[in-house]
Amino acid sequence: MRYGQIPGSTGTVHRIRRLGDAALHRPCAEVTEFGAELARLVEDMFATMYAAGGVGLAASQIGVGLRVFVYDCPDDEDRRHLGQLVNPGPVRVGGVTVTGAEGCLSLPGIESGTRRYDEAVVEGFDLTGEPVTVTGTGFFARCLQHECDHLDGTVFTDRLRGPRRTRALWAARRAARTDA
Repeated sequence: MRYGQIPGSTGTVHRIRRLGDAALHRPCAEVTEFGAELARLVEDMFATMYAAGGVGLAASQIGVGLRVFVYDCPDDEDRRHLGQLVNPGPVRVGGVTVTGAEGCLSLPGIESGTRRYDEAVVEGFDLTGEPVTVTGTGFFARCLQHECDHLDGTVFTDRLRGPRRTRALWAARRAARTDA
């Protein structure tokens, strides 16, 4: 992948931080200024997410310690959810818990069965500072929970236990060695 501007996009593609990078393990700070700089960050995040083939991306994944994430993610009924969330509050979850395949752009090629709730509601702000509420079910609920975790300094492998955790971390270390 090359970094920089991608055709048809106003955003710049950034390097995605990998598991072990300190930026992924620190809680992010609240956004205090809504304006052109935040809009540019969101454009860059969308460009980076699309270039990597993802459905969500947190600012910390490109080394920016702000509470912002973007998403372009289907739910289980194949309805597309597209947007960004600034300063999301705690995720309110409900429904049943489902163990499903989960991956992360910071651990390319690694997936593991991860328990998540099937319903999620997150309140935050849009790019102009207006309050918004985002509700998701199924795969989109998983995405919302995953991206909010990133903003709190948690990577999905932190939620794994036992052999699943061991296999995922082993695969991530092996992948890091082959990337070097």
